[in-house]
Amino acid sequence: MQRLVQHQPTQHPTSEELSIGKIKFKAFDLGGHQIARRVWKDYYAKVDAVVYLVDAYDKERFAESKKELDALLSDESLEKAPFLILGNKIDIPYAASEDVFRYYLGLTGLTTGKGNVKLPDSTRPIEVFMCSIVRKMGYGEGFRWVSQYI
Repeated sequence: MQRLVQHQPTQHPTSEELSIGKIKFKAFDLGGHQIARRVWKDYYAKVDAVVYLVDAYDKERFAESKKELDALLSDESLEKAPFLILGNKIDIPYAASEDVFRYYLGLTGLTTGKGNVKLPDSTRPIEVFMCSIVRKMGYGEGFRWVSQYI
């Protein structure tokens, strides 16, 4: 992923093709601010997987992130979609550790395992990967993980 750079928060939905190794993804960045969330449902019909990016440094917004994630996870339209949750900004001192991040997002004991994990057909894949977009670390492993389920 050479084109990934630090951006200002998304103001309008954008789309981009991402390549990681031999895997190509068509990604839609819908934004996370309150107004942007209104259009999320418009994209559900064509979703193969959800990548949910959370600022692991901004602990004050973890409750808000959990609420939105819980709503996505409980939406019937997404019940079969794998969920890759990325905890971003681990390059910043005092960013949440993976265990703390999992706890505050309510994911302790709910994730399905990293690596090549064979799951029963009725089990939705969900996993957390900590990353730093600006340092280009961690998210590649997450995208490789989610690619095995789509």
